[in-house]
Amino acid sequence: MPNMSQTKVPIPEQDPKVRARNFDEVTLGYTKEMAMEEAARCLNCKNMPCVSGCPVGVRIPEFIAKMAQGDPAGAYEIITTTNSLPAVCGRVCPQERQCESKCVRGIKGEPVGIGRLERFAADTHMTQGNTAITRPEPNGHKVAVVGGGPAGLTCAGDLAKLGYAVTVFEAFHVAGGVLMYGIPEFRLPKDIVQKEVENLRALGVEILTNMVIGKVMSVDELMEQGYEAVFVGSGAGLPRFMGIEGEGLVGVCSANEYLTRINLMKGYQEGYDTPVLKSKSVAVVGGGNVAMDAARSALRMGAEHVYIIYRRSEEEMPARREEVHHAKEEGVEFLNLNNPVKLLGDENGRVRAAVVQRMALGEPDESGRRSPVPIEGSEYELPVDTVIMSIGTSPNPLIRTTTKGLEANKRGCLIVDENMMTTKEGVYAGGDAVTGAATVILAMGAGKAAAKAMDAYIRSK
Repeated sequence: MPNMSQTKVPIPEQDPKVRARNFDEVTLGYTKEMAMEEAARCLNCKNMPCVSGCPVGVRIPEFIAKMAQGDPAGAYEIITTTNSLPAVCGRVCPQERQCESKCVRGIKGEPVGIGRLERFAADTHMTQGNTAITRPEPNGHKVAVVGGGPAGLTCAGDLAKLGYAVTVFEAFHVAGGVLMYGIPEFRLPKDIVQKEVENLRALGVEILTNMVIGKVMSVDELMEQGYEAVFVGSGAGLPRFMGIEGEGLVGVCSANEYLTRINLMKGYQEGYDTPVLKSKSVAVVGGGNVAMDAARSALRMGAEHVYIIYRRSEEEMPARREEVHHAKEEGVEFLNLNNPVKLLGDENGRVRAAVVQRMALGEPDESGRRSPVPIEGSEYELPVDTVIMSIGTSPNPLIRTTTKGLEANKRGCLIVDENMMTTKEGVYAGGDAVTGAATVILAMGAGKAAAKAMDAYIRSK
């Protein structure tokens, strides 16, 4: 019998007051009984609208049917035919704007908890599954992937399954990209990311770390070494700043830097001598998921007051509703319709306050959101000792400026055609390097599409 409840089976979480001071995972996941109960809410629609909302085309009704039967191993097997990183996607994908937004159950209630079920299947496999990964027969061709983030890892996995000898060149000392340095431990545990990476290694993917392409060697040199095609999935890690007075003060940094020091340099663990700002009062400027991650991390690093300063209203915030909800539960204070116009420093050159101006919403801009308009004479001082800028990122120009024939648009994003090929033959690109900062699952979808196009290109030759 289908479960006709209009609400999802609640998922266990840490108490907000407890979790706000630790880096353990906030959401604890379903039990098998909970997963089966939630899976029974799926109507198994014949036209499968949920699949159309998934950038990597997960066979959603099929895997949920297995889950309803109490077969998470079968569900995992179905998921991984199209998705190389299910434990990651189950945690950080914005399902509410993608697969779940298409769910028929969402018309008169809450959609099926597709992400929660995907996470359960992946986690069960990691703790109980002993299925050996079989390496495909080599096809005699080799390809290179620049960047070990979600786009690069997905591309590498799909090509490896086709028999290619794949080498991933990762700039940092560990693979995973934004999954490792950007998303905090309490949202995405790093050992889970590394288990997903190990699955790719088991497929035969070679991962070389500390390889900054554009410095150690260029894309042109990779092709000279016999790589028949190259995928560039180098992300968008170059932070933007506001250009206001005082941004050069001590205590002002980008969210990228702040999160990297905490996540990748293990600033959250005792015993690591990681240089991270010790703050009492923190302002995070921005309203996206990265801003929520930075604010919630600041609480866990010991800050007494953490403010989100966002120039639009909460309705216009691009962050996931779940992340906003969790941040509020944990004690982050939201200053919507506010915008910093100047930062003030103390006698030691450290930021001591942000001069903030109140805003009102005017007419919609080109993005469709109403433009914020400053209210004259509304400025006030907000005492803070740390300001974290989270107002967007753009691709690093290193690769495009060291590769002949590689063109970018005015935002610094690589230009690709309908087959994901750049302006240089044999070089493909996808993810944030092409779109600018976006979601993990969209980057994975781009990596998947590029792998298919690269295979067709090499076969045609």
